[in-house]
Amino acid sequence: MINLSSLNINNKNLVIRVDMNVPIKDGVILDSTRIKACLPTINYALKKNAKVLLISHLGRPIEGKFEEKFSLKPVAESLSKIINLSCELIENLEAKDIFKGKSNLQVLENIRFFKGEKDNCPDLGFKLANLGDLYVFDAFGTAHRKQASTYAAIEKASNACAGLLLEKENKYLTQALNNFDKPFIAVVGGAKVSTKLKLLKHINSVADHIIVGGGIANTFLKAAGFNIGKSLVEDSMISIAKEILESEKIVLPKNVVTSSSFEGENISGKSILEITEDEMILDLDIDQDTFSLINKSKTILWNGPMGVFENNFFEKGTKDLSKAIAKAKAFSLAGGGETLTAINKYINSDDVSYCSTGGGAFLEFMEGKVLPSIKVLNSKEIRS
Repeated sequence: MINLSSLNINNKNLVIRVDMNVPIKDGVILDSTRIKACLPTINYALKKNAKVLLISHLGRPIEGKFEEKFSLKPVAESLSKIINLSCELIENLEAKDIFKGKSNLQVLENIRFFKGEKDNCPDLGFKLANLGDLYVFDAFGTAHRKQASTYAAIEKASNACAGLLLEKENKYLTQALNNFDKPFIAVVGGAKVSTKLKLLKHINSVADHIIVGGGIANTFLKAAGFNIGKSLVEDSMISIAKEILESEKIVLPKNVVTSSSFEGENISGKSILEITEDEMILDLDIDQDTFSLINKSKTILWNGPMGVFENNFFEKGTKDLSKAIAKAKAFSLAGGGETLTAINKYINSDDVSYCSTGGGAFLEFMEGKVLPSIKVLNSKEIRS
């Protein structure tokens, strides 16, 4: 894969596909993390005196129709303030001021306003690819989607490469997947086994231990023969969970926090042997053996919380896990929206070796898949 850092981009016109799909309410950006993740590539290009046109999606508008609430105008304004440089909003692909405006930094209006984006339209891809001298893909969070701006544009571009963020994601995720040091511990939490089945199966073939939490732990507990009361469970996944348990790598919780409701009625900490029919498991009490596994590990992969951590009654398991991973000397890789929320809530993100910006893309990469955007980037050669 050709990386931006290896190319001469002085005075070039760069079209950069980024992921600035940020939460916005009443025109106000609630979390600018994804915008800030784009800055290394943007700043690198601007320092080389390149002109930059950014492409991003925002939300799920009706394709081919402008919707004010999905406009990238607030994003352009926020980026201008963050980077201290005017950022012009370009409304259509036929605009005469693309790369000819007053500023070296421009943002194309929401790519999902353009017909053909979701269907990976070759014509739209060709238009995007030929707007500038180089098409730079830096939106790892969308790399699992085969769409016009994430695939066709790369395919149709005379010159295409990976941006600094994608280069970093590819490096660290590959390290955790293929070039890891053992012992390798995976932590997989969340609600459903079905959404992470491929991840569990793939990691089961390489990890030494898999610590499970959330509803996923409940399904494995039931598969192992424990009573889980009225806890969230996927009965359709029981037989598959039993197969995975045969590897003897799954670390089941020994103690849990139960309640008769999500509001925290009749909260009790207890052994998994003591759960009654009217209780729900809503958090884990991580035991010393599990902490010891984390402390001895050399590689840690983390995706998903241990319990309903957004409720303070049931945050201890995720909080304790966060702090244990922060203290561990292992190379640690975390990914997924809830995981990053937990990290930001309980520890300093710098205490994790790498926090991936991807959600679905992160999961698919860690399942061992070659993501469409990365696959097409790997096929490109730079032409003079």
